[in-house]
Amino acid sequence: MNDEIKRCRFVYVFYRCSPFPHLIIIFHNTMAHDSKPPRKIIAGADSFGCSLKDALVAHLRSLNIDVEDIGTDKYYSVGQEIGRRVSSSPSDTRGLLACGTGVGVSIFANKFPGVYASTCESVEEALNTRSINDCNVLAVGGMKTPPEEGIKILDAWLNTNFKSPCPASDNKPWPDEISDFFEKSLPEMARIPEDRFLGCPVCSLAEGREFEPVKIMPGGSMKIVRESPTSAIVRFKAGSVEPAHHHTFGHDLIVLKGKKKVWNLSRKESYHLKEGDFLFTPAGDVHRVKYFEDTEFFIRWDGQWDIFLDEDLDAAAAAIEKEKESA
Repeated sequence: MNDEIKRCRFVYVFYRCSPFPHLIIIFHNTMAHDSKPPRKIIAGADSFGCSLKDALVAHLRSLNIDVEDIGTDKYYSVGQEIGRRVSSSPSDTRGLLACGTGVGVSIFANKFPGVYASTCESVEEALNTRSINDCNVLAVGGMKTPPEEGIKILDAWLNTNFKSPCPASDNKPWPDEISDFFEKSLPEMARIPEDRFLGCPVCSLAEGREFEPVKIMPGGSMKIVRESPTSAIVRFKAGSVEPAHHHTFGHDLIVLKGKKKVWNLSRKESYHLKEGDFLFTPAGDVHRVKYFEDTEFFIRWDGQWDIFLDEDLDAAAAAIEKEKESA
């Protein structure tokens, strides 16, 4: 009998006898598997989960774990934001969400590829979802879970590795065939969002198409998908600027990814746009644009595409810099 099996049996006996089984389970997992804490955790909540989130964030910081607390927002907004951030971050970044029940935030976090958010109301559920699902976003309910229990759930989630022994495995190592299934499940799950029929139908318009550079605007490229009225997918690199210009026809715009700012100089208004945002610019309105990230958007004019410059790139850059200095 090797040392690991001895340790498992020793802890298993105490698990059955102890009045504090969750503590014993965590001890068991830590002994049998070295678990490194995540490099970073991004946390957020709605108003019903805020107090619980604050207690858990304080606990994480006491463990010297890097935490980015994005604060409080509507449950679907904060779930979406953390889902997006975890989806686009390294694998050692995880998420922590709280709402009234923990269910609403997990629904919207799970809309993003590579995010496996689980609502946990007990230590056992946290152990199981880390072991079986490789859960990388923990969702808890502020109306159901007191802070003391929330900390125990969080510790279990932090200290349990994928495929570790857990209550679902009777706190024993998983059989080889189940362990192999878990291992194969991760790449299979990761491929699911790549199915074009599950993805964004607008984004799929750009697949397999060649983009032509926008010669008068460095950093930009465009692929026209319909001639008249003109529809196109447009891309701009981070840092690019569209100098002030206008079109004969108004246009609708939907940001597919990235961030940009649009100044409507005719109306003396400005708009910060990110993924999913929509903007209509009326015909003839003079507008200037700055791109803060690599950005892609779908645009549809009310007629055939044309463009008339109202300033050059140097003038646009100077105007943007002047506004930045005066802010």
